[in-house]
Amino acid sequence: MRFEFATAARIVFGAGTLDDVGRIAAGIGQRVLVVRGVPIAQTDPLLALLDEQGLVTDTFAIEGEPSIDLVQRGVEQARAFEANVVIGFGGGSAIDTAKAIAALLTNPGQPLDYLEVIGLGQPLTAAAAPCIAIPTTAGTGAE
Repeated sequence: MRFEFATAARIVFGAGTLDDVGRIAAGIGQRVLVVRGVPIAQTDPLLALLDEQGLVTDTFAIEGEPSIDLVQRGVEQARAFEANVVIGFGGGSAIDTAKAIAALLTNPGQPLDYLEVIGLGQPLTAAAAPCIAIPTTAGTGAE
């Protein structure tokens, strides 16, 4: 029997791990879009850690499940901000939205160009922007 498990390129976990996010993000870019599903006050420690590393940040708040329109607005904000790193901070919805924004940030067009069944189902031609997932709820599995 053969078994293969493909997952994120790197997973860092454990007590105090959030303290490393600024250094990790600084190693991959300088302009960070933080997609947050948590209240801004809960995002402040993350933003402070990024600021300590000299990173320029912008936030994109979401509520509820990601929609095509929400993702498109996030992509437009990320492009206008010239983000080169995306961080999803919150539950599964924030992380899923961040992943979609990261993928579309480096590829032209609209979300429907790439969605199967309801869209055109085109393949992504460029690698996604670097994306860091920071789950704040247990069990999302979105990371």
